[in-house]
Amino acid sequence: MLRLIAVVSALFLAAPTFAQPLPAGADPQNTLILDTTQGRIVIKLRNDIAPNHAARLKQLAREKFYDGVPFHRVIPGFMAQTGDGQNGNGTGGSKYPDLKAEFSNAPFKRGTVGMARKGNSNDSANSQFFIVYGDASFLNGQYTVIGEVLSSMDVVDKIKKGEPVQNPDKMTKVQVAADAK
Repeated sequence: MLRLIAVVSALFLAAPTFAQPLPAGADPQNTLILDTTQGRIVIKLRNDIAPNHAARLKQLAREKFYDGVPFHRVIPGFMAQTGDGQNGNGTGGSKYPDLKAEFSNAPFKRGTVGMARKGNSNDSANSQFFIVYGDASFLNGQYTVIGEVLSSMDVVDKIKKGEPVQNPDKMTKVQVAADAK
C-alpha cells in the first residue's frame, strides 16, 4: 500500500512537468519546447521575420534530430550554442542544404535565439542555434534572429559553460509545442 501511495504521489508531483501550459500568447505551431538536462526551455519561433529558419527548426525537431544533442559551446555572459545533431561538437549540420540569411531589425538581447553559421558566410546557417545571455547588439544585422525564450531563462543560465564544454548539458527532447506529448 505504501508503495502504491509513493507511486501515485510521484506521478502527481511530476504531472506539472508533463502538462505544463505554454506561456500566454504562445502559438503552439511556432513554439519549441526544449527539455534539457537542466530543465525545460520554451522558445517562440519568429516565423514572421525568419520563415525558412523557423521551418527548418520545426522540421528537425519533428525528425528528432535535436534529441540528445549537447550544448557544445557555452560562453559566460554571451551565449549557449547547440544544434549539431551530426557531430555534437559544433562542426556538423543536418542533411539539408544551408539556409539563405534572413536578417532583420530584431535586436540580440537576453533571451534572443539566433542561428549559428559557418565562419563569415552569411548564407551558411543549417541546424545550429544559440541563446544569448545578455546584450549582444554587436550581432545585430549579422546573424538571423530565429526566436526568443518565452520562459525559463533561469534554465539557460544553468547550462554548463565552456569551449568546449566538459560533460555538456544536452537537449534531451525537442518538440514543436503543437506536437508535444
